[in-house]
Amino acid sequence: VQLQASGGGLVQAGGSLRLSCAASGGTFRRVASGWFRQAPGKEREFVAAITRNGGTTYSADSVKGRFTLSRDNAKNTVYLQMNSLKPEDTAVYYCAANVRGILSADSRYYRTSQNYDYWGQGTQVTVSS
Repeated sequence: VQLQASGGGLVQAGGSLRLSCAASGGTFRRVASGWFRQAPGKEREFVAAITRNGGTTYSADSVKGRFTLSRDNAKNTVYLQMNSLKPEDTAVYYCAANVRGILSADSRYYRTSQNYDYWGQGTQVTVSS
């Protein structure tokens, strides 16, 4: 499975961006997927995730109410809609896929980067103040 992330860019605070993550060589249809981000000098952190059946999404507290993850099975693409962006959202954003076939009800499972098997190359998001 190869993941291709796109949609990053430079935006002013309060603006919006939509990130896309397209899968090839596999499908998102029954796969858990997530978005993580890494700012300079910081560790990679969880942003949002969706379960393999698409029934539940999880978000980090820092983005709750502003970021929305969605999945289009027909296009084999996962999206991260980011609204009300803040300078602290500046980071490289990575999409990831978990192909282990596990449907966990524990949000911590999806928040853990080690539980993802495939990663996209990252897309830079820069929010100016």
